[in-house]
Amino acid sequence: MVGLRLYMLQRLSAMVMIPLTLGHIAVMIYAIQDGLSAAEILGRTKGSVIWFLFYGLFVLAVSLHASIGLRVIVHETLGLKGRELELFMWGAGLLLLATGLRAVFAVTL
Repeated sequence: MVGLRLYMLQRLSAMVMIPLTLGHIAVMIYAIQDGLSAAEILGRTKGSVIWFLFYGLFVLAVSLHASIGLRVIVHETLGLKGRELELFMWGAGLLLLATGLRAVFAVTL
């Protein structure tokens, strides 16, 4: 039952990531075409609640999606099972979330 729930959760996180990825790519194309410098980009993102929410949700979805995927890979390749596998998944997810949110905070707040 846990496997099915994780499978569904990973698919739902992918559905959240699709529009966020497209939005991110659109923003990057806009920034590159206009020749914005890093300072100009930071000037537009600093203090923006919208960008904080956008990239915060993106980081949350990616962390969740990737940690579940890594769980499957580690189980299939290294044979890790049970509590160790769950600890690995949670550790990977929290590490991804922490580093991603650190970047979001640095760029938006």
